[in-house]
Amino acid sequence: MSAPPATAAVPAGWDRHAFLDVHHFANRTGWLQPVMEWFARDGIFLLAVALVVAWWIGRARRSPRDVATAVWGALGALVALAVVQPIASAANETRPFVALKFMPLIHHSADAGFPSDHATAAGAVACGVFLVSWRLGAITTLLSLIIAFSRVYVGVHYPQDVLAGLALGAVIVAIGYFTVVPLMTRIADWLTRTPLRPLITAGEVDAATEAHEPA
Repeated sequence: MSAPPATAAVPAGWDRHAFLDVHHFANRTGWLQPVMEWFARDGIFLLAVALVVAWWIGRARRSPRDVATAVWGALGALVALAVVQPIASAANETRPFVALKFMPLIHHSADAGFPSDHATAAGAVACGVFLVSWRLGAITTLLSLIIAFSRVYVGVHYPQDVLAGLALGAVIVAIGYFTVVPLMTRIADWLTRTPLRPLITAGEVDAATEAHEPA
């Protein structure tokens, strides 16, 4: 494990104390560790499944807007991850397992930890899915929170890292819903008149679905 730069930041106050509480909890719950390790490493794939289901819902509703929103949920997550990189470099926060000198439950590099990439993607996807279906969005939000918590549990992030990531991802997708999705909806609507129509709608496009509210 490489040592962080001498100028790297280390959180103090509530964030450090909150992390230590979670760390002690992790040490006392060996039975939970395999589950949290899986979520920390691979839980993000469940969010990919949620995006596919959101796309399928939009397609079944014959709603180009819902399909566009589901696609934006994926693209918005990529945009959010790109935004995170310069923030992480500027903050240059030391990860907890480096600062506190312990072995995390999963292997991880000693790069800057604020904000969390995983939490950023999770927040973006949860917001995108929620804008298509609040029921599926509620499930996806729960999964996102579990993924975010698991990153703290295994020792690779402080609580503020995942909270900032969740918020950043959600805000970027929410902004794109009003600025990018309208254009994507027009593109999706145009695609319904091409051989790619089955990707957008399961049948003829119903004009009434254009004004569909997330449900």
